Amino acid sequence: MGKGGTVPLYIAISVVAFVISKIVMAVLCYRRWKRKQMVVQDSVTGGKLVMFRSPRTKSLKPNMFLKKTMKLSNKDIIGSGGYGIVYKLVINDCISFAVKRLNRLSSEQDRGFERELEAMGNIKHRNIVTLHGYYTAPHYNLLVYELMTNGSLYELLHGKSVDKKALDWPSRYKIAIGAARGISYLHHDYKTHVSTLVAGTFGYLAPEYFDTGKATAKGDVYSYGVVLLELLTGKKPTDEAFIEEGTKLVTWVKSVVQDKREGYVVDSSLVDFPMDEINRVFSIALMCLEMEPSERPTMTEVVKMLEQIRSEQFISGA
Repeated sequence: MGKGGTVPLYIAISVVAFVISKIVMAVLCYRRWKRKQMVVQDSVTGGKLVMFRSPRTKSLKPNMFLKKTMKLSNKDIIGSGGYGIVYKLVINDCISFAVKRLNRLSSEQDRGFERELEAMGNIKHRNIVTLHGYYTAPHYNLLVYELMTNGSLYELLHGKSVDKKALDWPSRYKIAIGAARGISYLHHDYKTHVSTLVAGTFGYLAPEYFDTGKATAKGDVYSYGVVLLELLTGKKPTDEAFIEEGTKLVTWVKSVVQDKREGYVVDSSLVDFPMDEINRVFSIALMCLEMEPSERPTMTEVVKMLEQIRSEQFISGA
């Protein structure tokens, strides 16, 4: 203390400088946040549109984007399923997006839903489809994604297009390992864990989800295992044939693999495929589909096992 109990000048200056620096940092963070998002309130529906700024969206006017989105109709539908309906949105005849409509969750779930979307908007990864924005309304939510010109995996495997070509094994393996790397990034490398579970995708859900109602990393591993079986067999998890027989894809494959008859369930459209690779991917899928969550591998381990298949093939062929 100085004379008379006064604070020394250098301490006062330090305190003022510290406070100013904090204010400057807060302003910069706020401006950075504002740059990251474009938010539009819809007074008609009571909804809110949030667009994440990116090279693809920077030239778009949020109000115009909202107006175009609200005009989507049945003629714009490009896909549908238990997860919801997917529309194709074209802006200025040159920029296209995929807009997925989901039924509204409970208020508490919606808050968590928005937090995950905020996290997803910051993710840039070659194996994860870019989320460009979202719209929340009283009765439904919309997710705005980058439009994949080659279509979804569902369309590639189960589409009814006359021009549809069967996916060969190298393509399926590439899809399997790309998806695994994307989920592994979300689970282990991204600073905030993001679940990949989408409500309503019956047939992909882990058994424990029906007891807890919670999305978990090990639940995602189970869902990924179902996708592997879909790639291997070409069959949908909720195929009508399974429903009629009172079974499901996972149960059916497990019984066949147990009898060492993997070749019997391989997609009939696959030709000239390496059965040893197929068998190993079946084994990885079944590890992911263990009933006990703790017995399932992590997605990082899944990636390593899948990569090992091709690396060993490269070494043996050298």
